[in-house]
Amino acid sequence: MQKKFLSFPCQFPIKIIGFANDAFLGIVVEILNQHVPDLGEGAIVLKESAGGKYVSITATIRAKSQEQLDALYQALSQDPRILVVL
Repeated sequence: MQKKFLSFPCQFPIKIIGFANDAFLGIVVEILNQHVPDLGEGAIVLKESAGGKYVSITATIRAKSQEQLDALYQALSQDPRILVVL
């Protein structure tokens, strides 16, 4: 029997890391909106690295299912402009 660790729906933070540039936030938001159409205001927090070369985006979404999370992680991970998804 498979144990469930999450109970849906739930608030779920996802960290996305990439190179700091003007297009990165738009790329991430576009992918997020495809999988989380009700992304609320204040759901995204941006943080630049100390040297300014990288940026991390923490998006806290209202996850409705494991399938939704799996599809979102896959879409984010497949984009070559996104370096890390946690």
